Amino acid sequence: MSTARDWAELLRLPALFTVPGDALAGAATTGLHPNHRTLLAIGSSLCLYEAGMALNDWADRTEDAVERPERPLPSGRIAPPAALAAATALTAAGLTLASRAGRTALAVAGALAGTVWAYDLGLKHTPAGPVAMATARGLDLLLGATATAGRGNAPRARAAAPSAAVLAAHTLAVTEVSRHEAQGGSSTTPLAALAATTALGHAVGRGGWPGSLRRGDGIRQGAGPGPESGRGTGPDRRPHNPASQALRAGLALAYVGTTAKPLFHAVLNPSPPLTQRAVGGGIRAMIPLQAALSARAGAVGTALLTAALAPAARKFARKVSVT
Repeated sequence: MSTARDWAELLRLPALFTVPGDALAGAATTGLHPNHRTLLAIGSSLCLYEAGMALNDWADRTEDAVERPERPLPSGRIAPPAALAAATALTAAGLTLASRAGRTALAVAGALAGTVWAYDLGLKHTPAGPVAMATARGLDLLLGATATAGRGNAPRARAAAPSAAVLAAHTLAVTEVSRHEAQGGSSTTPLAALAATTALGHAVGRGGWPGSLRRGDGIRQGAGPGPESGRGTGPDRRPHNPASQALRAGLALAYVGTTAKPLFHAVLNPSPPLTQRAVGGGIRAMIPLQAALSARAGAVGTALLTAALAPAARKFARKVSVT
């Protein structure tokens, strides 16, 4: 019989700590405080993420029987039909939660679910695989923004695009490395990922791109009724306060620090164990990256809340692998 630990291993439960920050970072870019729709987006993201994990192992069960026979499905600890049923049920739950946050949020969640299933069932082993995975992570951040903004606040939701692109770029780099975690490979891929993540950390730390609305910003007319919208010709681009600037820089440094060491080790020795550690570091690094993106939008409280998930992610990753 399957145990709770078997399912925790199948679903990579420690990786769940990297998911809420997507929606929270997306919410921060709208310039609004998180609301009940943000919570629905987080719940939807968690369900869709876990659906992808279960579906991934179901689709790879034959390959894993050769390369990773200790995993729950090839070892017989969880039956393949049960994993597929879990993926289906979690997808349905994720879409249901998104529907309660509004039609736009449901549309984004539908695109996210479609990308996840397409990746696991067909795109993973093609050149389009890393791009699909990166798209999924970017959509997850956009889900938080569209849900938080609500109906009639499209300009606020669109402000999340630059942050979504940063998160997608990080995911693309890590996914490229993950394609070699079972057999190992050359030093080229982890070296490219190291350069990419370092550049992203520098960009986030300096805030060197246009985008996010900040708390209290006005928006262009047509953004919808209510106290959140303001008059005027565009966003009020007031500078960040020193606290949020310092926090953003510190979180960007933590992001680079989390990714750099394991990637550098994989550059020196691209063996399967070190490559897997580099992938694990890249997954955990999403938390300080999400927090830095929130801090960039002036959402200091959201940034600190997201960053607080990192210790738990490290703790549980020692018990259950995230790769």
